[in-house]
Amino acid sequence: MSVNERIYKIDQILTERRFATIPLLLERLEISLATLKRDLALMRDRMKAPIIFDKELGGYRYDKVQDDHSAKYELPGLWFSSEEIHALLTMHHILSNLDTGGLLGGHIKPLLSRLTALLSTADDPIEEIQKRVRIEMMNVRHVPLAHFQAVGSALLRRKRLSIDYYARGTNQDSQREISPQRLINYRGNWYLDAWCHLRNGLRSFSIDSFRRVEILEKSTKDVSDKQLNEVLGSGYGIFSGKKVQWATLLFSPETARWVANEYWHPKQKGHLLSNGSYELQIPYSKDTELLMDILKYGAGVKVIAPESLVKRVSDEIESMKLAYQ
Repeated sequence: MSVNERIYKIDQILTERRFATIPLLLERLEISLATLKRDLALMRDRMKAPIIFDKELGGYRYDKVQDDHSAKYELPGLWFSSEEIHALLTMHHILSNLDTGGLLGGHIKPLLSRLTALLSTADDPIEEIQKRVRIEMMNVRHVPLAHFQAVGSALLRRKRLSIDYYARGTNQDSQREISPQRLINYRGNWYLDAWCHLRNGLRSFSIDSFRRVEILEKSTKDVSDKQLNEVLGSGYGIFSGKKVQWATLLFSPETARWVANEYWHPKQKGHLLSNGSYELQIPYSKDTELLMDILKYGAGVKVIAPESLVKRVSDEIESMKLAYQ
């Protein structure tokens, strides 16, 4: 326990109790008598804590009667234990790797500096965490910070955006005016659900495909959460849509050991069969992303339904065979 933690512990004990004997303090703090005396002296001399030893009670207590002109006693406003600080620093390191766009990094730096200063019991905590905790983010696309900040500002201020957007699927550029609805981080990449005034409907935009972003001084068209979920949140993955079908996938016993614990969709239904296989049912609209996830398991998965998805997977496999001939 660091000296800061002990000071807060002493303050807590003396605040909650009428008085505290030396044996009680030594037991609760698990320190020597010499260390206790140094801590009490530090609290009295540097922090102006009104701690006195009451001979009649046989213990330490706070002096309730103080001179109005005496220095005011208070502990620093922000305090965490060493364990909490280590946890927060670890989360900061994780967030720094996940938030590759840098939207939150600048706002977290002041807290990080304070935590580092408070953590007096560890040597080079940040370096140690970076050495011990590794986060590998694969297939994450870079988002320009300026675009990210503009999107976040417009989203919270409820302003429209004018964007130049590159659609990878069609390899085309377009200019759009959109009303931001919600920001989503999906598989390490950032997307913006928005009402597209050009298409007159809801669309999900990949923020890394924004070529230009401008905040307009025009109020957004607001869409209800119910409508957002119906159109963009019901199907599989980020390629969801309103016309939803259900896919039934059967995984081999070997593949099931991994897939049975995987999270594919909030409404997925899965159960293990008697032979060790795993049957998974998931809703989807567009099959683009679902197809990629199915193919990565190769012979370890079989598509049972619907027939359109069975054919889609079969055609894709045939195309792959032809590509390598």
